[in-house]
Amino acid sequence: MKEQQIVYCLLIVFFDLLKNIHAIDCFKCISLNKDYPACEDPFHNNFSSDVYESPCMGGRKGRDGLFPATSCVKITGVFDDNKETITVRSCALDSGTLTTDTELVRMSHCGSFYYSNRYVRGCVQSCSDADACNSSPTQKITKINIMNILLFYIALKFLIM
Repeated sequence: MKEQQIVYCLLIVFFDLLKNIHAIDCFKCISLNKDYPACEDPFHNNFSSDVYESPCMGGRKGRDGLFPATSCVKITGVFDDNKETITVRSCALDSGTLTTDTELVRMSHCGSFYYSNRYVRGCVQSCSDADACNSSPTQKITKINIMNILLFYIALKFLIM
């Protein structure tokens, strides 16, 4: 009977922790010189599966592999060298550096920047909290989460004994 109660307790804790896991979904596409109209503005959010990635995964500075993204990104602009246009929709995540100017997802801005070693005049926009941007609530550690983790640990100790 005691083991059965511990198993129930573990299941409750496990499912409580699961409900707090979130990922962001984003549209991913590239249009060079308007060669992919579905990616261009005005963008029609028809949830087309060919440009929709769920969950969206992105690279992280200094690490190999892909990680769950925290923001959706849209880059639009004109290449300075040949005046071709570019539109990129993708996702990204904060790499944890201390400065805002090196983190794409922390600050939307318009001006000039380099994309694939080419000078572009345009805008970089990021979002993580609007419905049109596939919102994702942030995970907050609460007293209840901590208590659940402690209960899980205690229950696990009883099962091992």
